[in-house]
Amino acid sequence: MSPLLPPVDPSVTAQLVAALTPRLRKRLDAGVAKLAGRPVARDGDIVRLAVDDDTDLELHAPGGVVTTAEAIRCGCLLAPDCLHRAAAASAAPVAEMPDPVAEMPDPVAEIPDPVAGEPSLTKAPRTAPPTSVPATNLPATAASAADDAPAGDDVPAGAADPAPESATPAQRTAAAALHDAAAAVLEAGADGAGAVLQAELLRAAHTARLAGLPRAAGRAVAAVTALRAARDADPAHRLGDLTTALCDVLLLAHRLPEATGPELAGLRGRVRQPYTPDGSLRLYGLFAEPVLTSTGYAGTVTWTADAAGRLYTVPDVAPGGAERAAGSADRAVRIGDTSLTHRELSRAGLAVSGATVSPTGRLGAGAGVRAVRAPGVSWHAEPLDRLWTVPVAEQIARALAGDLEVPKAKDTDSGGDAGTASEAGQAGQAGEAGDGTNQPTAQDGRDGRDLLFLDVTLIGTVREAAGECLLADCDGLTVRLAAAHDDPALPDRENLRLLALLAHGRGPGTRLRVVARLTPAPLPRAVLLAASRPTDPDAHVDLGLDRLRRADLPAEPTAGTSGAVGDSRPAPTVQPATAPGEAPVHLLRRRVHQAASGGRRVLAFPGSKESEAARLRRYGLGTAGELLTALHASAAERARDPFGRLLPADTGRFATAWLGAAVYTEEVDRALCAAAWGACSPGLDSR
Repeated sequence: MSPLLPPVDPSVTAQLVAALTPRLRKRLDAGVAKLAGRPVARDGDIVRLAVDDDTDLELHAPGGVVTTAEAIRCGCLLAPDCLHRAAAASAAPVAEMPDPVAEMPDPVAEIPDPVAGEPSLTKAPRTAPPTSVPATNLPATAASAADDAPAGDDVPAGAADPAPESATPAQRTAAAALHDAAAAVLEAGADGAGAVLQAELLRAAHTARLAGLPRAAGRAVAAVTALRAARDADPAHRLGDLTTALCDVLLLAHRLPEATGPELAGLRGRVRQPYTPDGSLRLYGLFAEPVLTSTGYAGTVTWTADAAGRLYTVPDVAPGGAERAAGSADRAVRIGDTSLTHRELSRAGLAVSGATVSPTGRLGAGAGVRAVRAPGVSWHAEPLDRLWTVPVAEQIARALAGDLEVPKAKDTDSGGDAGTASEAGQAGQAGEAGDGTNQPTAQDGRDGRDLLFLDVTLIGTVREAAGECLLADCDGLTVRLAAAHDDPALPDRENLRLLALLAHGRGPGTRLRVVARLTPAPLPRAVLLAASRPTDPDAHVDLGLDRLRRADLPAEPTAGTSGAVGDSRPAPTVQPATAPGEAPVHLLRRRVHQAASGGRRVLAFPGSKESEAARLRRYGLGTAGELLTALHASAAERARDPFGRLLPADTGRFATAWLGAAVYTEEVDRALCAAAWGACSPGLDSR
């Protein structure tokens, strides 16, 4: 995938690849590799790619995106039936798809949401599924009938409740196409899923978007992006990202045909978040973080909180790389006439009138929104201080709520507005205060539910394969704090190295107040986003945007002085980190990842599969042993015709076995993560 080329709409890539002859399809991967090293020149909306010394290929990208097949023009003699057009489309990044089913224009000039339907990344911020069917998706007659229907006791006793909404035939067909395309990719693995299989998955994604399934379409596009990163040996590629994307596509395709009501609405997702009026807001800057996605988007998201502790985001995300992620922090926020930059807003406040807010807490930037600068507060003052008073176990339970765990009909509070929480859906996570008001302990479908607000004491460092991590004590738990980004253009890694000095002589036992994002792992682990300044607890540092200096660290402690800074209390007794239980879940996880990377044939080879399954059963993981046995059996099973020739493999059966193993592994990882933090294990009923 070449970042120099403009993004291409998935339907364009699918159309160009489908038009190739079988002979040219076999040469498509070689054509993509050939174009990867060719020079690229940009002239306004036109990008020219030199195919060879005498032939140029042009991509017309008005608005920065190639939206039609005719916008890719080649100067060779075989054009437009040549291989070059399809190869260029396959080498370019995948564009975000527009909303094909919107019946009404969005009244808010919102910023495109490039991370909708993606894991974190930054793992992070993730959009939770809506809890009800949007009104714009209802027929006009049904919507008007719902508005005119009597309420409360005026409803006739014999009136029957309307049947819950179910998937349409087009949605069922699109789900089946997604399943078949993802199963074919899984059959071949990342090593064998070339441009042709990628185009089939993009075609299925386009069909799903036309059928009103933007969530599944977004995950399919994410899978294609991960496949290209794997095949291009991109340093940013993570096998876990590819596995998660394929698992999400297969899981959505499996659940969509039988889902009804609010569950179906959550599985379908939404391309554009509806913005609803929220009156006047008094917001306090919390922190800002850079956004750098694998789909070619970058920018800054500033987090704010209101007087009740609810989180709101002000994003500035657009196509770009790490340079834009670092530079956008000094751009003015797009709300009202304020001239505050994201860096300034993270430490100041904002008074907004006529505010519009999405269900995930994003602030709209419509023409009727007015905003002025207001004073901010430190993390140790109200209302921000209450974010750190929530018990760590409750924060972990909130963060581990699965993105695909959509509410059931019985748990849905259809009367709540888009900006408030459903109390029933957050039972056990967010309690109620004595006066009946909701505590701001769970974001209830809003962005930020995976954020952790921790008071920690630095105690040391530990070296891992990905680099050095801080060790910190948090209420008796030894937590590993890692850098959120490894890109050298961002200061995360450098700031982490300076903070490590506090644990090695410059300030042993230094207490910090931090904002982190949970990383599910058998050991307590999170990535650092912001921290209080070591020499000034009332100020904070955005670790992805601000650069710490040695002058920001406390002076070297002298004999007879304490290393603690800004806190006269003695450092708490730290319990040594203990190794987690030797539950060999990695045996199943390894096979799941091997299948995503090498395809079905990797698991079909003879090996130690019986001993691995037996080991899982010895440790009480009988289900894992059965899943591993079924996965190997489905990979090795090949039927023969009456003449003894091998028949095509049953990709559907192998995909089902792989999906069961992947979902089980994910749930066990979440349970182990919850146990490591001392939190309640998330329920599995919705899966």
